[in-house]
Amino acid sequence: MKKTILLILFFLSLNMFAQNKKEFRNDLQKKINHYLKETIEINEIPGASVAVIKNGKIIYQRYYGKGSLEKNTMVDQNSIFRLYSTTKLITAVAIFQLIEKNKISLEDKISKYLFDLPKEWQDVKIKNLVTHSSGLPDIVKFEDIPYSLDENEKWIRLYKKPIEFKTGDHYSYNQTNYCLLTKIIEKITGSSFEDFVLQNQFPNVKKGVVFSANSSAFIPGRVNHYVFDFKKKRYERFNADHGKIHNSGSGLNLTLQEFINWNERLDTNKLLNQETKNLMWQPFEFANKKDKFLYGWSEYSTNNIHSLGFSGGYMTAFRKFTDEDLTIIFLSNGYKYFHIEEKVIDHIAGIIDEKLIDKKAWAEEEITNAFFKNDYTKAIQTYHALKSKNPILNFEDALLNIAYTLMNSDRLNESIKVFELNVKENPTSFNAFDSLAEGYFNNKQFELSKENYEKSLELNPKNENAKEMLLKINNLIKK
Repeated sequence: MKKTILLILFFLSLNMFAQNKKEFRNDLQKKINHYLKETIEINEIPGASVAVIKNGKIIYQRYYGKGSLEKNTMVDQNSIFRLYSTTKLITAVAIFQLIEKNKISLEDKISKYLFDLPKEWQDVKIKNLVTHSSGLPDIVKFEDIPYSLDENEKWIRLYKKPIEFKTGDHYSYNQTNYCLLTKIIEKITGSSFEDFVLQNQFPNVKKGVVFSANSSAFIPGRVNHYVFDFKKKRYERFNADHGKIHNSGSGLNLTLQEFINWNERLDTNKLLNQETKNLMWQPFEFANKKDKFLYGWSEYSTNNIHSLGFSGGYMTAFRKFTDEDLTIIFLSNGYKYFHIEEKVIDHIAGIIDEKLIDKKAWAEEEITNAFFKNDYTKAIQTYHALKSKNPILNFEDALLNIAYTLMNSDRLNESIKVFELNVKENPTSFNAFDSLAEGYFNNKQFELSKENYEKSLELNPKNENAKEMLLKINNLIKK
């Protein structure tokens, strides 16, 4: 009899545990969904897809909005998103797959594989390309090297450009690095970069993974990339063709589910063994001893808890909180006011795990939302309420970001009000006065602009921008 009662109690406790676990998960999903819906609505994001993987299990996977505004098609499990620079994670894994097979070394000079390089490029190493420490000229920064230019001609012109800094000195994000990694991978493998990645990272995938850095090309199922035109007050489709040379840096397109599957293969050591992953995820030692970057992956920190990943095009992001066994994926196809890919990931992480709540970031996000969701009076009330709850936090940067976003959104008068609030809140900040002066200048209030540039210069006599603007304003006033 006693054994029967104990068995009943045991199974009841198991059932209660399972029920509580289910309720907890449902509560998390509701919180994430509420947060995402509000964020997407305020920023008028056309379409998005989001996944959260915890302890190897998908605990959240949802799709929002439209993939095509013109055709009124909704984002769903078959929607393909271009990753933009988040693609670089996949390229980094490709390099380390070759390292694992002893086909290449981080210490190899790129001149070992590429024979037509300028003399100044000869000593750059593979590790410098992966970590953006090469100092090479950035292929996308020159007017005489447009995206539409023939690829061979691009290299001819780029080889004539000067080196930017001593190799290894510091971090400088640079598209040339990954264009060269493409050439090196193809030289070593004898296949195209695209084929090598597909065969070694997306085996047996029939659809949902495509390489193309051409946003204007038609790819079945791919969502459109949109840019909001504040003059026309509507979204316009982004149609740039970056060319095949940029496939390794920004050209991967895939569905959320295929990204989830790729992450599972990474987690279960099917792409790389753990030792190789540890090598890839160790910090690179820059000569300046200041910059922080892993081998192809960015490093983040929240409350001294580290995570790693990357983002792309201000629309996509991938993040792994390795110690918490938590991965978050965010894919979108545009934004109206401000890009939010990193903020979304950080916020969701905080919903999942309280240790990952960044109180300042959450408060800044709430303040920002208030200015774009409500009228100015209500937004100010929200600001002061949050300020009183967090008296030790300084929101100068948040207010500046809000003001500049309003200014760039053709809402100059509102931006000036926020600049004025920022000066009131930060009366000893030369930057606050400099920004307010800029707002007045753009509104053709030259006397007020002059007054605030003078105040900024008083607070910081080294403010060269204020000096230049005062000369410009004085000339305008004289005329």
